[in-house]
Amino acid sequence: MSFDPQLLKTYFAVMLGGAFGTALRYGLSNWFATHYGETFPVGTIVVNVTGCFVIGLFAALTGPDGIYLASPLTRKVVMIGVLGGYTTFSSFSLQTLNLWNGGEWLRAGWNVLLSVLLCLIAVWLGQLAASFINQR
Repeated sequence: MSFDPQLLKTYFAVMLGGAFGTALRYGLSNWFATHYGETFPVGTIVVNVTGCFVIGLFAALTGPDGIYLASPLTRKVVMIGVLGGYTTFSSFSLQTLNLWNGGEWLRAGWNVLLSVLLCLIAVWLGQLAASFINQR
């Protein structure tokens, strides 16, 4: 296995972007929880919606047909790192929209259905497993 310094640079840059996005998400979610309470996840919705808006805007502005030139590293740092740390819902939404726009409506629909259903089941199973562990 050979050492690739460029790959290592990419990993670290994406990780730093992820740390920034995570801190931003935490701060924004806390601000909304402090100001609006925690009975409804307003902060999470705001984070997910703004993350989706930003990934759509950035992907289109810096893509092959976009008006701004961004290096592949910059696109990875922003879209995978920052926005991945901020919200993974943005990646899911962009991928679903790309399937839809590419005429893959059935795949887009399956992506939505399977993602929501399987993730809800996974959360439920995780909580179920934790309840068994907690009883020990």
